[in-house]
Amino acid sequence: MESELEYNGKKRRIARNAFLLYFRMFLSMVVGLYTSRVVLRTLGVEDYGIYGVVGGVVSMMGFLNASMSGATSRFLTFELGRGDKKRLSDTFSSALIAHILVAIIVFLLAETIGLWFLNNKLVIPENRMLAAHWVYQCSILSAMLGITQAPYNASIIAHEKMGVYAYVEILNVTLKLLIVYLLFIGNFDKLKLYSVLVLAVSILIMLIYRIYCVRKFKETHFHWIWKKDILKPLLSFSGWDLYGNMAWSIRQQGANFILNIFYGPIINAASSISSTVQGVLMGFSTNVITAFKPAIIKDYSNNKYDEMNTFMIFASKISTIFLLIISLPLMLRTDFILRLWLGEYPKEAIFMTKASLIMNIATCYSLIVLTGIHASGKVKETAIFSGSVYILCLPIMYYILNFNYTYVECYWLFIIVAIIITLINLFILKHHIPRFQLSLFILKSMIPVFFISLCSYFFFFFFSKIFIKEYTLLNFIILSILSTIIIIFNSLFMASNRHERKNLCNLLRNSILNFIKNTFK
Repeated sequence: MESELEYNGKKRRIARNAFLLYFRMFLSMVVGLYTSRVVLRTLGVEDYGIYGVVGGVVSMMGFLNASMSGATSRFLTFELGRGDKKRLSDTFSSALIAHILVAIIVFLLAETIGLWFLNNKLVIPENRMLAAHWVYQCSILSAMLGITQAPYNASIIAHEKMGVYAYVEILNVTLKLLIVYLLFIGNFDKLKLYSVLVLAVSILIMLIYRIYCVRKFKETHFHWIWKKDILKPLLSFSGWDLYGNMAWSIRQQGANFILNIFYGPIINAASSISSTVQGVLMGFSTNVITAFKPAIIKDYSNNKYDEMNTFMIFASKISTIFLLIISLPLMLRTDFILRLWLGEYPKEAIFMTKASLIMNIATCYSLIVLTGIHASGKVKETAIFSGSVYILCLPIMYYILNFNYTYVECYWLFIIVAIIITLINLFILKHHIPRFQLSLFILKSMIPVFFISLCSYFFFFFFSKIFIKEYTLLNFIILSILSTIIIIFNSLFMASNRHERKNLCNLLRNSILNFIKNTFK
């Protein structure tokens, strides 16, 4: 067991990193929601839907990158925890070589199978096909660069240098606002212009991260190496993870394609809107998980199972409670927020957004559990089970729509599947790490958060029905503030003990003060 001083120091570092990532996410959310509104109005519903579904063809092949990224992050963090600098350097260079090979594979698949699918299967108006090809080629280039970027981002996370994300995000959101301005004044085809500008911003941001890594971390100085004892576990891990990520990507984009076949590009716009909201809000919880992930993996690498259990429980409670705080007001008045945000929008987006917010809760827990499984390095069982269930969703979805049911039933299917996968992965984690305290995890995290969610939802549902007759921005702000206070109050007494409450308050206060001091010194 580590000392109380070391333990508190680790929690302060995690809290600081979580706060920095929240700051980054807040900037991204505000600008992302604003730019989505302007882009939707500027491009129009049809072009906005085309951008989402065409970019999704390349995104569907992103499972290759996702599997390699997960493996790289895990092994870099594991070696950093062990303190072997030589093997850490060899692992990074080996991972970068593997990512370059994956980028080449994605390029070949995209320019053959993907291009055929774009030209022959997607429902796109003939007069917009050329613009769709611009989007597609820009997406391919962006995907390839993103794949080779993954080892550098993994190094930043492994070293827990989250501050760089916060500061670079300031530049990123500024450039996104510039994109919106250029869309207004540009005389070029709006959809073509938007795809090129998004690509240009992505390239610049990736270059900044790479330069930072090369200057700060010695292991990111590339050297040619081909060691089987490094590549074998890395590729084995990513190979099994590949199936799970491939299946998730196929389910995600395959559902979009099936909706396109039955409803056309308009419903893809609704799906893109709900996915944007889902991704933005899920990003807040993901940032907490990202801050905890290195500590969990390092504790496992040093056989500190008690600390690992503590951090997994703490991370799951914090991430889901924060997710609930920002999701509940939106779930209650989705129509008001979408109208305020977008003005005009496809009516299907209301239900899709609500369903996506429910899925987020299960996904949040699943990410914490997967962090523990990834720490063990044994991903075979979870990849096979989760991947197979995700793929089975598509024929069931096609069957549902083919027999005159609607997208509503499809989204309920996705919610049920997300819950089942999270529960099964908990038992898989217990199987691989016997000292993982499954009963304590359920008792201290899942059950309290469930009751907090249930009580808070019904309280504010009836409160809004009785006391709020007409929704305005002021009423929504008041409801959101009251919602935050009630959820935090319930969480402090239902999901934490006295020691945790004291530590949490101290961590938040110190993190905010340190951030202000470092920013304005």
